[in-house]
Amino acid sequence: MSLLTTVMDHSLDEGYAEAAARKRARGDSGMPRPLRAKLGLAAGLVLAALVVTVGAAEARIAAPVVAKEREELIDRVEDATAGADKLEDDVDELRDDVGERQRAALREHGGGKGELVGLLSGATKVHGPGVRLVVDDKKAADQGGGGPRESADFSDTGRVRDRDMQRVVNGLWESGAEAISVNDQRLTALSAIRAAGDAILVDNRPLVPPYTVLAVGDGKRLSARFQNSHDGQYLHALQENFGIRTSISVSDELRLPAAPSVTVRTAEPKAGKGTS
Repeated sequence: MSLLTTVMDHSLDEGYAEAAARKRARGDSGMPRPLRAKLGLAAGLVLAALVVTVGAAEARIAAPVVAKEREELIDRVEDATAGADKLEDDVDELRDDVGERQRAALREHGGGKGELVGLLSGATKVHGPGVRLVVDDKKAADQGGGGPRESADFSDTGRVRDRDMQRVVNGLWESGAEAISVNDQRLTALSAIRAAGDAILVDNRPLVPPYTVLAVGDGKRLSARFQNSHDGQYLHALQENFGIRTSISVSDELRLPAAPSVTVRTAEPKAGKGTS
């Protein structure tokens, strides 16, 4: 009878009772762990979907503003470019005007030597026989970022440097050229050939390869003397060792433009015999 009474009074084992008490103390709801994990994952997905939806809505709202700002920026760039082009045209017109006034002054005050002075100074257009020399980068040279063109010595890049063009021009002068232009830029005693980054500048005007050098003079004699000169051999070495492309030909008729400006700002004529 006592055993039956004990079973009735204590139907749950004491160990199970203690485990249930501990769960209640932790606040455990008694929900199975896999179910809790699935519910947590579902809540995370709902939150992520909400964030994506809100971001998309904000992007749609901001898109017209961004597009408008982009169009305004493009308009500003186009206006600035048009303004720069207009200024460049004005500069060219002023240079032409200055050049014409200089040539008129030479004709008026140069006496019988006015035309010769204009020819030697580069202030007048010239034509006549001569040499056409084309210098170009190596065929496989990178045209879009192969490094700057200024250099103090040889450099195995396959690109024409400012020093190379200086030697070519000086060699043609020394060989008897009477007038020279590079890519239609007439050279004078005031001309400078140098580099700025990826471009070669002639009188501050950037030029791109191929570089066409026109030299007026006795064509056959000029060509032979240049190719046999130190500077002609230097150009040949560039072709053989670094792949620089060159071609030279004799022409019966070359036309060279006048220099944009031959204004002398510092030098003054020396007074004395034979001057006025």
